[in-house]
Amino acid sequence: MVHEVKNPIIASKLAQLRNKNTPSKDFRELVEEIAIFLTYEAAKKFETHEITIETPLKSCRAEILDEKSFLIVPILRAGLAMSNGVLKILPNASIGHIGLYRDEKTFKPIEYLFKMPPHIEEKIIIAVDPMLATGGSASAALDLLKSHGAKKIFFLNIISAPQGIKKIAENHSDVEIYTAAIDEGLNNHFYIVPGLGDAGDRIFNTF
Repeated sequence: MVHEVKNPIIASKLAQLRNKNTPSKDFRELVEEIAIFLTYEAAKKFETHEITIETPLKSCRAEILDEKSFLIVPILRAGLAMSNGVLKILPNASIGHIGLYRDEKTFKPIEYLFKMPPHIEEKIIIAVDPMLATGGSASAALDLLKSHGAKKIFFLNIISAPQGIKKIAENHSDVEIYTAAIDEGLNNHFYIVPGLGDAGDRIFNTF
């Protein structure tokens, strides 16, 4: 259920993301662009339905995607930059928000926001967060979604650590992960190595 998306364009954009000298404006744009590619890849699993349309020459059958059946859920705050990319592909999707922060002593995720549209049990959910490190926050976010009825969830992130992938696989084996890179692991401060630093700080220029 883990898909590491290999693509020369993604690889080039990822190299720019990792570069510590990339400014915040460029960093935000790169996150959004990579999210577009990841959404395209995940879309291979999306279902369409047939309709009849009229071309300038004749009627024919065509397949369309029901964008309104999708719910994009950024995990705040860094997930906001990725959600913009997903919206470029699914502009009529709904958007929900999950706010979590990591306790500095226990390193456990603490919920501070859960805002969703009604009937999320009927939605195909695309949860987004640039970094999958320990998997604690991601797993907690998926717990919250499922506790409110969510059934079909895709999780998109840019860089993953093996520890985070293992956590999601153990707790949410039904959730498919799409990532641009699986890195070496975590350091003593639970940052992904080599990673790209703190994605939220680099997106919002708060470091």
